[in-house]
Amino acid sequence: MRRQERIDVLVGEHAQRLSERLQAHREQLFPPNATKNVRKFTSGEVADLLGIKDAYLRKLHLDGRGPSPETRAGGRRYYSLQDVQDLRHLLEKGTKTPGTYLPGRRDGDHLQVITVINFKGGSGKTTTAAHLAQKLALDGYRVLAVDLDPQASFSALHGFQPEFDLIDGGTLYDAIRYDDPVPLRDVIRQSYFPGLDIIPGNLDLMEFEHETPRALSERNAQFFFTRVGDKLAEVQDDYDVVVIDCPPQLGFLTMSALSAATAVLVTVHPQMLDVMSMCQFLLMTSNLLGVVAEAGGNMSYDWLRYVVTRYEPGDGPQNQMVSFMRSMFGEHVLNHPVLKSTAISDAGITKQTLYEVERNQFTRSTYERAIESLNAVNGEIGALIQQAWGRKGVA
Repeated sequence: MRRQERIDVLVGEHAQRLSERLQAHREQLFPPNATKNVRKFTSGEVADLLGIKDAYLRKLHLDGRGPSPETRAGGRRYYSLQDVQDLRHLLEKGTKTPGTYLPGRRDGDHLQVITVINFKGGSGKTTTAAHLAQKLALDGYRVLAVDLDPQASFSALHGFQPEFDLIDGGTLYDAIRYDDPVPLRDVIRQSYFPGLDIIPGNLDLMEFEHETPRALSERNAQFFFTRVGDKLAEVQDDYDVVVIDCPPQLGFLTMSALSAATAVLVTVHPQMLDVMSMCQFLLMTSNLLGVVAEAGGNMSYDWLRYVVTRYEPGDGPQNQMVSFMRSMFGEHVLNHPVLKSTAISDAGITKQTLYEVERNQFTRSTYERAIESLNAVNGEIGALIQQAWGRKGVA
């Protein structure tokens, strides 16, 4: 007779084995005591980011203004992302149009809190959130990214291995728990990506899901849905935009994040089963947030958009599904989709986004198609942020 195995023990052993292997993989990619760094950018890439001519960038250097680039073979000039930040501040001082190089908040502008949600795994939610947060930082915004997903994929993409790096806590749970919450600044980590700070996630976040029903029964959590927003208010002067990567379920964490949001981005993979799943998600979201609104929660958003992800232009059924969504939701569907690309998935193998990875690792056409797609989507979102502040956005 075949011996039965205890699944809790077996799964625990597998988790331990996998965790150790992942740690070894990380140490191979990033040796102990080494920090993850972003590659340097060519002068052409920097000129594109800043919206200036490469010749003008060269002139700034020759005139002794701004950071000095690293010069490599063939006279090619390379800048770090910190150099790009410094150039933005330099150029902003001399511009006649405020916000040209530093497009963030001005007096009277409210903090933009963008929650990225989807009920179904595999919709590209975390990939979308990571590329959005990094592109906003590249564009000169001060960004805080919050990983609210206990699976912590966003954190892993930014160099954290939760079971090793967050043994003593350090997630948003520490700041929003009901007993002895800490100040939000205590859990914010400065990332290796200039302009982008991160609150990483891990399994501790599940405690909020477990504790909220108990606190509600004891009437200690009447306004549980304000906890994320109240904490973000502690640091709102430090940032222009907050990007929250929500878990793929509609629990207390997601509801609290949605209550804190000024904008919502819903990722959708254009397949029938995914759209059907999204339908159920939207129905449930509407019902639950209606209850939150009746309890006094703020449900007024600057914008809500659906972003089509992992899109294959040559796939007929996908095109039909995208057309169906546009006919249903109109302007609420972003004009540009995120293309399915081996470049994006391959970059993820080394825990990098497409903005970080060396472009020469891919064929030129593959890289350019993928990066143009991401830039177009993130450009639309940047325009929506500007419009929310009463300024004319440039998509």
